[in-house]
Amino acid sequence: MRRVVPAGWHCAMTPPMRRALVWLKRDLRIDDHVPLAAAAQAEEALAVLVIEPAWTNSPEFDPQHLAYLLAALAPLRHRLAARGLKLRLLQGALPEAFAELHAHWPFDALLSHEETGPAWSYTRDRTLRRWCAQQGVHWREWPQTGVQRALRQRSGWAGRWQRFMDAPAPASPASWRPAPIDAGALPGAVASRPLPGVDAQAVLHSFLHERGRHYRRDLGSPLSAERSCSRLSPLLSFGLLSLRQVHQATEARIAALQQAGENGFAHQLRGFAARLRWHCHFMQKLESEPEIEFRHFSRALDGLRPGDDGRPMSPLDEARLQAWMEGRTGFPMVDACMRQLIATGWLNFRMRALLMSFAAYHLGLHWRLPGLHLARQFLDFEPGIHWSQVQMQSGSTGINTLRIYSPRKQALDHDPEGRYQRRWIPELGTPAYLQPIVDERSQLARIKTLLYGLRARPEVREEAAAIQQRHGSRKSGLPPTGRGQRAAPAGPDRQRDLFE
Repeated sequence: MRRVVPAGWHCAMTPPMRRALVWLKRDLRIDDHVPLAAAAQAEEALAVLVIEPAWTNSPEFDPQHLAYLLAALAPLRHRLAARGLKLRLLQGALPEAFAELHAHWPFDALLSHEETGPAWSYTRDRTLRRWCAQQGVHWREWPQTGVQRALRQRSGWAGRWQRFMDAPAPASPASWRPAPIDAGALPGAVASRPLPGVDAQAVLHSFLHERGRHYRRDLGSPLSAERSCSRLSPLLSFGLLSLRQVHQATEARIAALQQAGENGFAHQLRGFAARLRWHCHFMQKLESEPEIEFRHFSRALDGLRPGDDGRPMSPLDEARLQAWMEGRTGFPMVDACMRQLIATGWLNFRMRALLMSFAAYHLGLHWRLPGLHLARQFLDFEPGIHWSQVQMQSGSTGINTLRIYSPRKQALDHDPEGRYQRRWIPELGTPAYLQPIVDERSQLARIKTLLYGLRARPEVREEAAAIQQRHGSRKSGLPPTGRGQRAAPAGPDRQRDLFE
């Protein structure tokens, strides 16, 4: 199944509009916002954001997501109002919420960005498209990242990504002609944990001009990454910044640093610039194959682990999953990472990978339930990146090297003095701290025997070639290697440290 749109949907010109409704989703900004720019041509315009039950009732939702969205919405509403555009918050299912608005204000154009979201958003869009056709509403969508809709093959993808990111952003309108609709009030929301600020430009500036000076060196450790990583991920996930804005600001800063002779700092930011490309590379996988939210890339793994393909979880498996979710596994580095994530909503990438690897290999669990728990904890949850990474760190893609992170080695490499572990596990070193819930050596031996055995089968190697053709990086091929594995490409599918 591929996400498709009608032929000509991305035509260069927008038909004449009398009443234009701008549907804000994960694009809470004014700059580099094509739908908002297009709405300036309408006789009347209104912006809306819809709090949908399909989202708030979804298994990946957490109240912190809504709290952050509402925190970002208030200043955006003020900025839009200063230019004459009202922003109204709707609550309810779609298309019903739009139908109610349409009855009072019959808009003829619906303008929005494309979205690569969970299955519920895909189903909603198909239903909404039918409603628009029935009502004579022209729904126009534009891409806001380098993800390419209705993509048939990966060849040429990187070049198209580059052209999109290098293209000038649309000018932000000086004013709109407002619709005669009351904007209404914004509700409040209580976050379950402290939320980061929503001043996107301040966070970007501080990273490019100060905090990113040791980015490559510091991004692996949970101690140093907290400061040296960009911390832009929730801003990008909710669209307070566009990826194109971050890309162009980063390239401009690198050029300025090189001109000033600060090549070391420029080198650090080059590492970050590469991860911006990987951002869309992984999102593209969900866009092209929405089923990976629920099933393996490699179908050869179906039914291999508890909780998959109708295979029930035993009480022991359920207890292990619960212990992992609460940071009570008895493996200090794992527990510290989970407790930081629960407390803050953020964790650097390497430690995210450790958590997922531990659930998949040490505990032998299918990735779906651990993945949903992490989705709820991550303030920056981005479905395309999330499910691609969850599967990659679980050994379920069929084309990636098996990434089995040793909690002990990660602690020695990134927290040799134990400061991070003691910070999040105050009972560490006392009788109150738990014993490990699994025997690491025997558990890993078992799961590696299963996975390497599967990968050696000819039919599994054939499947891996098809997966690589559809989803893999084009920077190198995937020739067969020993032990039934295929060599990972030189591009992002090989890397361990993704965008922070």
